[in-house]
Amino acid sequence: MTTSAGEGTRITVHGPERMTALGRRLGALLRAGDLLVLSGDLGAGKTTLTRGIGEALGVRGAVTSPTFVIARVHPPLGDGPALVHVDAYRLGGGLEEMEDLDLDVSLPESVIVVEWGEGKVEELSGDRLHIAIAQDGEDARTVTLTPVGERWAGVGLTGPEPGV
Repeated sequence: MTTSAGEGTRITVHGPERMTALGRRLGALLRAGDLLVLSGDLGAGKTTLTRGIGEALGVRGAVTSPTFVIARVHPPLGDGPALVHVDAYRLGGGLEEMEDLDLDVSLPESVIVVEWGEGKVEELSGDRLHIAIAQDGEDARTVTLTPVGERWAGVGLTGPEPGV
């Protein structure tokens, strides 16, 4: 189910397979220079969504939580952009604390997905997609996609196809 939520799009997702499918659909829309800022409780599905994005981008390596390494770079297997997957959970500061990751250098040629990035990485780009994942019971999630900037104007943000 997809509904409009103010400026965002709200999608109800049931199960990890459908969260991965949503990631694949989002990944098909992404291009180098895109910044995605993910928020949600532990276990909400942020990494599962990112796994689908990685599948759509055709990147190398298994997309797993980068909690203990802070960031993982998944190079493209083809001509597409790399995926830089960041977990800012343990980082308390803003962009200054993240500067050592050189995300500003990686952004032009990569897709950057930052879990727990709200309030920490917005200065990287005026164009970004905020993705909030809320748990609605054991299996259901409400995913709210909120585009920021001209990059996302007119981009159709919808959930996985029924039955996916």
